[in-house]
Amino acid sequence: MDPKDAISLENYWPLPYDVMLRKGYTKHKTGLPTQVESLMPYNGPVTRKLFAASGTAFYDVTSAGAVGAAVVTGLTNARWEDINITTAGGSYLLAINGTDRLRGYDGTNWWTDGDGTHDITGLTGTTSTITNINLFKNRVWLIQGSTLKAWYLPVNSIAGVASAIDLQSIVRSGGHLVAMGTWTIDAGFGVDDFAAFITSEGEIAVFRGTDPDNAVSWALTGVWNIGAPFSTRCMMKFGGDLLVLTYDGLYPLAEALQSSRLDPRVAITNKIYSAISDATTNYGSSNGWEMEYYAKANMLFINIPVAVGAQQQFAMNTITKAWTNFTGIYSNCWCIFGDEPYFGGNAYVGKFWGAWSDDSTNIVGNAKQAFNYFGMRGATKRWTMMRPTLRTNGTPTVLVALNTDFSDFDPTGQLSFSSSPAGLWDSALWDQGLWGASLNVSNAWQGINGQGYCAAVRLKVASAGIEIHWAATDLVMEKGGVL
Repeated sequence: MDPKDAISLENYWPLPYDVMLRKGYTKHKTGLPTQVESLMPYNGPVTRKLFAASGTAFYDVTSAGAVGAAVVTGLTNARWEDINITTAGGSYLLAINGTDRLRGYDGTNWWTDGDGTHDITGLTGTTSTITNINLFKNRVWLIQGSTLKAWYLPVNSIAGVASAIDLQSIVRSGGHLVAMGTWTIDAGFGVDDFAAFITSEGEIAVFRGTDPDNAVSWALTGVWNIGAPFSTRCMMKFGGDLLVLTYDGLYPLAEALQSSRLDPRVAITNKIYSAISDATTNYGSSNGWEMEYYAKANMLFINIPVAVGAQQQFAMNTITKAWTNFTGIYSNCWCIFGDEPYFGGNAYVGKFWGAWSDDSTNIVGNAKQAFNYFGMRGATKRWTMMRPTLRTNGTPTVLVALNTDFSDFDPTGQLSFSSSPAGLWDSALWDQGLWGASLNVSNAWQGINGQGYCAAVRLKVASAGIEIHWAATDLVMEKGGVL
């Protein structure tokens, strides 16, 4: 491995200039009846609302505090897919779950498809069979579960007579449609949006055009085979591309269609290929897979549903393309609301990346750098001193160790810190207490004892309310003979 890589990076966030103990979360909304499995933002031109699906109901979780009465009741499950659409009639939130009829919200009231005012007709069955929803070229598209049919509504409409395109004569491997995404590319005739449909067998059918009813303005661009998806939340718009999550990893569609099976290195998850492969294999059938992009932190992350109460996140810095693993955030779903990340937990909605603790508890970071031969692969070495360079605004608990010759044991040697002489707010005397710097540098030498051919630095941190950055590590060693 590259010496600048890490074998494991848990709860550290890789920045362009150092790694930082990640920020944590606070409980934004509490008192929900059970696990929150869907978060649905409504983004109107003036009004913004955030709704959570928990148990058999929807709740307004826009403001912080204890939850109020349910705004929608009598539902079958809490696993909903949603979109926002604005028409001449207003701005709307539309949601489906594959079991109940479509629900809609207009900024004031919720309604149900079939209420006599917001009726969707023409389907084989009702909207209770719709498992995925998308907005493409001013049309609402509905993917019908266990079929190869995609239904679309009239332009700029939230109801009306739906029409279908059937992909059963287009895809070669059969199966059923899982999801639809909007892909923005330049295919030689200017930048345009394309409709991309993915099947349960991993086939992608891409269409170009605006009106599926008109053969002149609607055409099949091609059909490709990539890895099979395992979740209806397997597509996410990312810049001008479309990200697709499959058993093979996370791919940008533009590169996946050309060479994903021939060259897996085009995957965004190439650096964590083994970890993502293990996760998709072991937990692919579990509910809770989701991708999200948090622009303020340049963070792209994937929610990994290891188990309820044991979920993890694989997160990538989109600037450096470095990956890390977040633990301790037990989330079923995610969304960006008001440019901030929120997640659904056990009877609460959490707000992420706004505190230096996980709901006032410690964040535990554990890192293991790549093994390094220090330019002398065949020579034995003895390491005697280590100096991690940290920047922090407190006195965290930090343990360090040196693993040699591919050994693996947790750090036990504790670093000592000198606290800043800064005054404490609301306690220090005005004009007498010292103003402290935002971050103080700590780089004390510590004795270690290690012998072998190669070594990897381990650094473990447990902290609540303290900011910690790890910038560098210096080592003192003696060169031995060649054995």
